Amino acid sequence: MMNKKLGINTTCVHVGEVEDKQFKGAVSPIYMSTSYAFSNVDVKRYPRYYNTPNQEMLCKKIAALENTEDAMIFSSGMAAISSAMLAFLKRGDHVVIQQVIYGGTYNFIVSEFDKYGIEYSFTESDKASDFVPLIKENTKIFYIETPSNPLLGITDMKAIADVAKERKILTMIDNTFASPINQNPYNFGIDIIIHSATKYMGGHSDISAGAVAASQEHIEQIWKTAINLGGNLSDQTVWLLERSLKTLNLRVKEQTKNAHIMAGYLEQSNDIDKVYYPGLESHPQYEVAKNQMKGFGAMLSFELKKGIDAMDFQNNLSLIKPSMSLAGLESTTVSPTQTTHALLSEQERLERGIKDGLIRFSVGIEEPEDLIADIEQAIKKVKK
Repeated sequence: MMNKKLGINTTCVHVGEVEDKQFKGAVSPIYMSTSYAFSNVDVKRYPRYYNTPNQEMLCKKIAALENTEDAMIFSSGMAAISSAMLAFLKRGDHVVIQQVIYGGTYNFIVSEFDKYGIEYSFTESDKASDFVPLIKENTKIFYIETPSNPLLGITDMKAIADVAKERKILTMIDNTFASPINQNPYNFGIDIIIHSATKYMGGHSDISAGAVAASQEHIEQIWKTAINLGGNLSDQTVWLLERSLKTLNLRVKEQTKNAHIMAGYLEQSNDIDKVYYPGLESHPQYEVAKNQMKGFGAMLSFELKKGIDAMDFQNNLSLIKPSMSLAGLESTTVSPTQTTHALLSEQERLERGIKDGLIRFSVGIEEPEDLIADIEQAIKKVKK
């Protein structure tokens, strides 16, 4: 591969390919073996060591997309999050966590950290100033998520990184909603970037995976813990993920363009009470988002007017799919109170602004006029 910086589409297609030396195929071959030679070899390969040929090369693509030195891939986003956090924490350490984050991450922290003797504090908001009063002598990590799930809050990454570096605190971010196409946290000083690769990286609603991108030093530290936790990805899925990443830029740019149109439409609708999308000038952190994002993403959330039942509305959609996950080519909706944040108590959800009527909307590649027509016919049916 050439040394010069490649264009984003070229990076998606060509970096991290596994060369087919035998047949010269246009796509990477799959090495399904779970057993490799150990004598007279430079690398002792084993799937749980994250170093089979397909695993190793895919990590190069992800690192190139996030502008980091190295990367790792996992069997799920939660495997990536848990491995990354536990790699740098021990009994007696303390973590400061942004208040509104993915429900699975929140549940992992409150369910597991006490068992390990790890202390944690949640901020009151996504502002960097809220992190400072919570810092202790034993604080080791700042954990953020921007845009956040499901309210699309924006955290100032550079402000967080500056506060952390001054105090030698490690920073981690869940970059799933933005994807590497719309946001590169490493450029703003964030140390470790985490993705649920099930989402935009996979992009076709057919694989489960996670990814971590960071410096080589930090990846080596995560690897030492990850091989013990066993969250490696099968090579079949690795191959599918590499295939999907080839179209990442094309997919995400089209989805982002559509989301901006849909957010504008929903904001003007008389049937919508509130829209959460960082690309709207009405968003409270619009200026921050504009400064740190290359695109505002393809995720948004909205609240229907009182009297329009959120589930009835979703059940009457014919094109948009009410579905658990997000970021596929197809547009989907979900009720966070029943899915991503169902493990939180009602009080915990309300404290985070997550109401029963909130709908998270993952915008796909369909024509916006078709999506608008589907929303309007569903509202009409529910209001009858």
